[in-house]
Amino acid sequence: MKKVLILFAHPKFEKSRANAALIERLNDKKHVTFHDLYERYPNFHINVQREQELLVEHDIIIWHHPLYWYSSPAMLKQWKDMVLEFNWAYGPNGKVLHNKTVFNVITTGGSREVYCTEGYNTYTVNEFLRPFEQTAKLCGMNYLPPFAVMGTHNLSDRDLTNYANAYEQLIDLLQTDFSSQEFKKHLFLNDLETLTI
Repeated sequence: MKKVLILFAHPKFEKSRANAALIERLNDKKHVTFHDLYERYPNFHINVQREQELLVEHDIIIWHHPLYWYSSPAMLKQWKDMVLEFNWAYGPNGKVLHNKTVFNVITTGGSREVYCTEGYNTYTVNEFLRPFEQTAKLCGMNYLPPFAVMGTHNLSDRDLTNYANAYEQLIDLLQTDFSSQEFKKHLFLNDLETLTI
């Protein structure tokens, strides 16, 4: 069974009903490791060796975070800066992460309609996530489109349950011989026909 590592970074997790709904659904999955970076490193002193060991032990890496100011919260940037070292994650001898699958799971207050050239955010979510995509590429990882829960302030409890169901279905789908090329045809993994939202 493929092991999934969720690198979760949310400085106000206790106030996020959307993220709570997503995470709660995965509690019973033995092959999923939920790793709350703010909980683990409240002083931002990251144990690089331990984080690298976790990456080696898992096949699928998920950067799960809210979209803060068109990026991730600071902890996830700190994690990337410290953990993805030259000649370990990239560079001439940095091949440890090659062929691992990685993608973002994000939540946004803004709806999908505001993340486009005609919307007030001007750019798409995928454009804002380019640094993650390029990081994955540099590390030889297989980067997939994001799974996005958008317009979170206006979602009903039923909507959140549907997103949580879809997130769980996606984690299960990743256990199969999925086609990453099929996944990459979509702007969001939520748009996969096999998921029900």
